[in-house]
Amino acid sequence: MKKLLLAIIFAVGSLAFASSQDDRETMALDATATQWSFQFAYQAMPDYYQDVMDNGKIRPQGMDDYLQLRIMAPLQFEEFTLLPRLTFRNYKNPKGETGFGNSEIFALVVPKSWDWGTGRFGIGPLITTPGDKEVARDEWGYGFAAGVVESSGKWFYGLLFTQSWRSVDPNALPIGKSDTNPLGIAPFVAYRITDGWYVQTADIVAQYDWDTKSFYVPIGARIGKVIVEEDSSWNIYAEYKTSMIYEDWDGAAVKNSFRFNVSYTLPVGL
Repeated sequence: MKKLLLAIIFAVGSLAFASSQDDRETMALDATATQWSFQFAYQAMPDYYQDVMDNGKIRPQGMDDYLQLRIMAPLQFEEFTLLPRLTFRNYKNPKGETGFGNSEIFALVVPKSWDWGTGRFGIGPLITTPGDKEVARDEWGYGFAAGVVESSGKWFYGLLFTQSWRSVDPNALPIGKSDTNPLGIAPFVAYRITDGWYVQTADIVAQYDWDTKSFYVPIGARIGKVIVEEDSSWNIYAEYKTSMIYEDWDGAAVKNSFRFNVSYTLPVGL
């Protein structure tokens, strides 16, 4: 009887540990989780499509590569959680010139009633700061961002989107008549395999241009590994991306893009 009791205690403890491990792995993949996050990424875009567009011009090239630092700093209040996120990028353009792009600041507001345990929804303001003229617009931009995420077993999925005005993204469209930037739509699906390994869609940000009513849709995949430590986690991944829908798009369309990423997270409350 004593052996049976010990076996039951061991089994329950193992299940609890596995559940906690799964939760921490999912949190490491979740950009809306209540945790400190420090992301370092390098993205290379060695070649772009050079087809002739409808206006008779050769499709323009985008940036060659960039280095990215992204910091998430959660603030918890009685009725809601505020998730400020700051993104810095240093670009290199086709001429070999480098400089900082339009840095992005947005604060996702997640009311307690919008967090149902397995997922959450949030929305908040988006601001972009002036960047170096060689690679970005030297002006302020403004808008909003929103996101919804859900987890189910080994699956984690969601949808993020952004809308801003002015301060055009240097990887999006050339400066046009309107100050309205393309709508950014970023769906993602991740599947946790085993021992921290997972596969996920790449950083796919589909864009819709309000002026020309055209879409740009990239496609790609990543493979990564989450390393869960006692009070922190590491998320290391590599991804590949290309363009799937771009024929009617007036901007650059990447042919091959590669990213290597290391993120360090510190969940609040552990």
